[in-house]
Amino acid sequence: MPEKSPQTPDEEQTPHEGQTPEEQAPAEEQAPAPSGRERIKASFWGRPSRAQVVVAVLLAAVGFAAMTQVQNNERDDDYTGLRQSDLIRVFDGLSASSQRAENEIDRLTELRNDLRDESSKREAALEQAREDTDVYAILAGTVPATGPGVRITITDDQGRVDADTLLDAIQELRAAGAEVMEFNDRVRVIAQSAIEQTSLGIKLDDQLLEAPFVIDVIGEPNTLAGALDFPDGPKEVVEEEGGTVTVEELDEVEVASVVKDAEGDFADPRDDQ
Repeated sequence: MPEKSPQTPDEEQTPHEGQTPEEQAPAEEQAPAPSGRERIKASFWGRPSRAQVVVAVLLAAVGFAAMTQVQNNERDDDYTGLRQSDLIRVFDGLSASSQRAENEIDRLTELRNDLRDESSKREAALEQAREDTDVYAILAGTVPATGPGVRITITDDQGRVDADTLLDAIQELRAAGAEVMEFNDRVRVIAQSAIEQTSLGIKLDDQLLEAPFVIDVIGEPNTLAGALDFPDGPKEVVEEEGGTVTVEELDEVEVASVVKDAEGDFADPRDDQ
């Protein structure tokens, strides 16, 4: 018989023509599938997957929530073991405490309202007192003043205007609503002012007045302007004595002179005021 030449490795691995893919598959057998025990062991000791991690976190959260709910239920069950009579006493105690709290709220609310009313009354009284103080200070001449009014200038070239004529002018201006008066920018006229005729001339509160006599008056300008102009009034008398009277209405008259704050000889303020 003729001898067969030995096949080389390449020739052994070369598939024969006409063979099917199943016949051309390697001769080695595929590895067997792992058993169920091996799969369980691999799941415990192998690296966990993402799905396993998510499931573990959800289980931990559910367990924590369940434990918290149990603890809350245990704390809320403080009255579970009480008898009906005990529960009634507890309920009565809570009702009494609630009533006392409501009564205290009503008392405090009423006190708050009283304090508000008292505070409002006190504030209103203080505001009125401040306004009265300002008015009295202006009338007393202890503070400067400003406002609408008139400026009256009385000339006396012949020196025939006397104290009585100026006193009549002051009285007529007061009757017309004059609030503040000042002579010659330096002598403030107040309720206690005194005017007199002396050998040196006319004195107002011991201060000598010199012509022309300039009277600054704060009040309603239109009313004050006509206060001296009437038959036998100060304007007519001055003109008969050779003088003149001019009146200028002003939107703002400034009176800067003040009188010294007088102190009573007998009266003293009360300590509790």
